[in-house]
Amino acid sequence: MTKTAARSGWRDGNDAWRYAFSRIVQSAFVLWAAYTVSFVILYILPSDPVSIMLNQGDQSMVDPAQVAALRAQYHLDEPLLVQYGIALWQALRLDLGVSIQTGQPVAAMLAQAAPATAALALCALAAALVLGLGLALAASSARNARLRSALQAAPSLGVCLPTFWVGLLLLQWLSFTFPVFPAMGNDGWQSLVLPAATLALPTAATVAQVLSRSLSAVWGQPFVGALRAKGLSRRRLLFTHVLPNATIPVLTMTGVLMGNLLAGSVVTETVFSREGIGRLAQGAVAVKDIPVVQGVVVLAAAVFVAVNLVVDLAYPLLDPRITRNRARALA
Repeated sequence: MTKTAARSGWRDGNDAWRYAFSRIVQSAFVLWAAYTVSFVILYILPSDPVSIMLNQGDQSMVDPAQVAALRAQYHLDEPLLVQYGIALWQALRLDLGVSIQTGQPVAAMLAQAAPATAALALCALAAALVLGLGLALAASSARNARLRSALQAAPSLGVCLPTFWVGLLLLQWLSFTFPVFPAMGNDGWQSLVLPAATLALPTAATVAQVLSRSLSAVWGQPFVGALRAKGLSRRRLLFTHVLPNATIPVLTMTGVLMGNLLAGSVVTETVFSREGIGRLAQGAVAVKDIPVVQGVVVLAAAVFVAVNLVVDLAYPLLDPRITRNRARALA
């Protein structure tokens, strides 16, 4: 190995480590910012969660001594900055506090509700990627101009579909009119089909929209024309050269899609009466159970940050130039 090659390899490795470190630091900052902003917003809202817990918010029917004792127990009698410091220190130790409404540890409540929501989000994401990829490939491969235009326009319609409307429509068709799948509950894989489809359809439209544009852009690149001139078939060009380059924007979107799926789970779990993070958040917001709401926000932010971090660290596998350019820009 020559000295030039050795220096180049060392430089590339150094760039990769610098890039990875910067992304980890940025992810930690985003997580802290999400925690801080949500804390401030939740704690400046009107009404008293202790009074709501004791007597549904009727201040005249609440024993002041009992309210004072509970406020001291949950540190709600402290200044906002002190409450933030205590909560942040506990969060750093993975202690998200105790629910004001039920008295259970928030971490245990999240651990109990998370598997159902994770199964729903992962199934919806898998279905969305398959449907979106299939629709984009069909639009890219269509020979007929009208069919290709129709397939390329379909994702724009799907993006506009409200999640709750899709859920209600699927319930009407496949649960009430034709009782194929159960309308509610968490029993078996059958109860997962309609909620996952509700989340997957708008997400698949987004994937198809982005991938179709990316495929069109890659088809117009000079290297595609050069490979076509060498006699490569359209199918081989698509799956060997065009599609791998076109999937980079979709990979970048994965973190955003996971965030949308987690947000959509609140509505979807409500429509289909499923237990999960969405129902837990809905109930906590209704009674202003601040520790639980804070825990849900932190969990959602952690998932979003983790997925984006994994995506960013996976870039070298697809195109090392992206990592090298970003690392040098940060230097």
